[in-house]
Amino acid sequence: MVADPAGIPFALLPDEGEARWFLNTLTLIKATGVTTGGRLTVVEQRGPRGPATPLHVHHREGEFLYVIEGELTVWVGGELLEAPQGSLVYGPPEVPHTFAITSDEARFLVMPQPTGFEQFLEETSVPAAELTLPPEGAAPADPARLATVAAEYGIEILGPPGLPE
Repeated sequence: MVADPAGIPFALLPDEGEARWFLNTLTLIKATGVTTGGRLTVVEQRGPRGPATPLHVHHREGEFLYVIEGELTVWVGGELLEAPQGSLVYGPPEVPHTFAITSDEARFLVMPQPTGFEQFLEETSVPAAELTLPPEGAAPADPARLATVAAEYGIEILGPPGLPE
């Protein structure tokens, strides 16, 4: 679908958005290229303690992380950053990054700019049966498929989940 260059006025309530299970998180796609005129994707994620994403780099977009609840530790461009509730972290395009959830659970926004990341999410996740963290085995991540699909969207997987030493 082609994005309206002006975007579309909209509002979503707290539990609204396209609900997906992705990499052991509940993911709500809140804004897409269609709704923002290609300017910004907004995804709300909730996940348990532990590694959240593989080490990766976006060749097309920068990525903002905003912590709503809990705490993340973000590795970006060789720096380890603690990100408690209320923190904003930015990873520019072409800068490798990953993060881990360091509280028991965290809720955060992922905001890639420009858009397209939401299409990657749709291809590598499954619809959430309910608004909970995915049950064991509900959203298995096949690393080879993840890397292949990621490459189609200008994302390069550089390493496994977990913070580099």
